[in-house]
Amino acid sequence: MMQEILLMEGYGSYVWSAFSFTLISFVILYAIVKFQYVKEKKRFNAKFQKLTYNEKELAKGQPTYREVLSNIASSKI
Repeated sequence: MMQEILLMEGYGSYVWSAFSFTLISFVILYAIVKFQYVKEKKRFNAKFQKLTYNEKELAKGQPTYREVLSNIASSKI
């Protein structure tokens, strides 16, 4: 039974290699995107912390910054 699933009537090597390649590609892509996200998040936090109080209040009023700040606040919980 298990051997039939692995061999798939002669197509097993193609199917399992394609499946493995896809799975490995997705894992690598996820790792790269997560690494870039963390790096950009740190850059944003560093840049935002350097702003004055008035600049922070002005930034909080902008839709883009509001969305980013809400994501950062929710990730700290």
